[in-house]
Amino acid sequence: MAGKKPIGEMPSTGAARPGPSLLLSPRTDAVFSGVRPIAIRIPDIQVDSEVERRPIVEGFMQAPTGPFVVAWYGATGRLGAPGNAVFAGHVDYVNIGPAVFARIGELATGDHIELTGEDVNVYRYAVRWSQTYDVATAPVPEIIGPTDTESITLITCAGTFDAGSSTYDQRLVVRGERLD
Repeated sequence: MAGKKPIGEMPSTGAARPGPSLLLSPRTDAVFSGVRPIAIRIPDIQVDSEVERRPIVEGFMQAPTGPFVVAWYGATGRLGAPGNAVFAGHVDYVNIGPAVFARIGELATGDHIELTGEDVNVYRYAVRWSQTYDVATAPVPEIIGPTDTESITLITCAGTFDAGSSTYDQRLVVRGERLD
């Protein structure tokens, strides 16, 4: 596992990620409106996964705990309320191969993403855009910061893997907005 990266970088799914805690004002769960996500389904790419809550430690988003689970960061938005709920998933995993977000690069504008909340309601989103960013120049505040609309952001690794540092040199980011 790679060490911590400066806030301007987006490390691999195998290491800590910079988090919005340095970009947003400090908040507690009691301040947030909306519902905590517990599952994600993306029919077009055969994703059907549990969503786990992962912490942000010293400004770094902690990686999902396994290859087939998606991480949601509690300091970001929630379902059913304006804001940007940020999720991360592994693209691949050591000794496993392709992981939960291996195919998010196949998503196109308009494709649907379904998130189930702890209230058991399904919240539907449509992909609005996707973009690949170089780790060194990614506009992290724009990617994971708050939005005026009810949005979701999915992040995974892309580009070339550097075995020496156990990181990829790019990140694939998919943004979706609430349908109903």
